[in-house]
Amino acid sequence: MIKPISRTLFLSALLFVQHCNAQNSTQAYPNRLVSVVVAYAPGGLGDVLARRLAEKLSTRTKQSFVVENKPGATGALGTRFVAKSKPDGYTLLLGQTGEMVINPLVNKDVGYETSKDFRPIAVIGEAPLILVSPGNSSYRTLPEFIKLAKSKPGVFTYASSGSGTPGHLAAVSLVQDMNIDMAHVPYKGAGQAMTDLLGGHVDIFFSSAPAVLPQIESKNLRALAVSSETRMPVLPDVHTVSEDAIKGFNYTLWGGIFAPTGTPDAITNYLSAEINAILKDPSFTGQLEKEGILIKSNSQAEFVEFMRRESVKYSKLLKTIEIKSE
Repeated sequence: MIKPISRTLFLSALLFVQHCNAQNSTQAYPNRLVSVVVAYAPGGLGDVLARRLAEKLSTRTKQSFVVENKPGATGALGTRFVAKSKPDGYTLLLGQTGEMVINPLVNKDVGYETSKDFRPIAVIGEAPLILVSPGNSSYRTLPEFIKLAKSKPGVFTYASSGSGTPGHLAAVSLVQDMNIDMAHVPYKGAGQAMTDLLGGHVDIFFSSAPAVLPQIESKNLRALAVSSETRMPVLPDVHTVSEDAIKGFNYTLWGGIFAPTGTPDAITNYLSAEINAILKDPSFTGQLEKEGILIKSNSQAEFVEFMRRESVKYSKLLKTIEIKSE
């Protein structure tokens, strides 16, 4: 039996060793493979951002950062996985607009709370949506389309890649603020929406830039406006919705790195510094900017504030419409 004084010394020594181990583990981070989870299948914006970031982080840290795709439940499956992971910095999430902001607002049983279950580390990139119409449409600008649509209530339609997606909600905001009577045509993905838009079966569509830039260049589609508050460098002559219609209009697809709540400050601070160094690297930003993705360095505090503004914006909009969770 351990005597009282010996038990006290033993417990003190044990706590000291545990503290040192934890401190050494944090200081040595990363000392093994880090998983960056993307809650969708390969090929989307989040997957592209995650893979390019992981490559750079692997080079800078001399440890492997590996992307792990966990699609399902419109992003909820992979997001829940990370929320429940050990908060040690070795399982991160490339979170995006849909799963981090919209899903929890639409579905109260989504299985996670962004503000409680995650620590935002850094926004990696924002992709403005481009409002496009068929290349042979009679309207060439957003004001021309608005004027024509108002003159023919119920005639025009807008496509989306699914109810509750950022593109759908951007269109809802435009239609509501401009008081236009037009129908929503939801599709199961951007590919089907693009096919019908090119065929002239729907009239406008807020799309991600990579999907439509080649079609705009070939004049199969016409860019009416972009959804960010500033113009896109790849489309410098295309006005923003904010310029031509609704002041302050800003709906983008974005992706950022999140860690589970409880991850030590030393690790999140380290990741934030490394990521922001990468965001200033022309070899990283150059290709993304050519694809219409906007890059800017940002602190953890700035990311938290950005998330707050996004939540307020979408919460206010979602109260005006009915979205059925899938």
